[in-house]
Amino acid sequence: MRTVLVASSKGGCGKTTVATNLAGYYSVKGRRTVLVDADPQASSTRWCERRADSEAAVLPVDGRRRQWVQHVPDDSERVVIDAAAGAMGQHLDGFLELAHAVVVPVLPSVIDIEATVPFLNSLAAHPRVASGDLPVALVANRLKPWTNASQQALEQLKAWPYPVKAALRDTQAYVLLVGLGKSLFDYHSVQVRQHQDDWKGLLRWLKRQG
Repeated sequence: MRTVLVASSKGGCGKTTVATNLAGYYSVKGRRTVLVDADPQASSTRWCERRADSEAAVLPVDGRRRQWVQHVPDDSERVVIDAAAGAMGQHLDGFLELAHAVVVPVLPSVIDIEATVPFLNSLAAHPRVASGDLPVALVANRLKPWTNASQQALEQLKAWPYPVKAALRDTQAYVLLVGLGKSLFDYHSVQVRQHQDDWKGLLRWLKRQG
């Protein structure tokens, strides 16, 4: 099975948005998908429960349990981990040892960008990240592409040592989808496809990781 860790120490950065949409993408593609919810708010778990009767159901697993791995079925093909908000790299050792890739959402504001730096530094201290064995990618979230602020934030992120693999536009669609237990990839309208395009770079990058 291939495992993606979605993590950031900054609350409200869109961690659950990224995790649920990745899980939704894999499940819609026919992959047996598990969403490990390590956040006490359990938003990802509720999302899974809302789509439990769907053909593209995603199995929720409580990532707060020490032995959460034992609850992941052996035939699982994709595992997406929604890490707890506020967790630094040293708190994620168990996940980092198992992950094949790490995705870090970042909001396009000076405060959020600065707040993410210590988290990325804590990731860099992990042996697998430091050696290049565990790749890390950034997702610029809630961008308003028509504003100078978002463009400047994106340029600043591109100067960091980790690549920006997606720039997600600011839209209330994500909030509505989480509430419905859906993802962007459950729909096929022209408008939704435009938002799906924002994910292509990240999905290609994750596919290259195995």
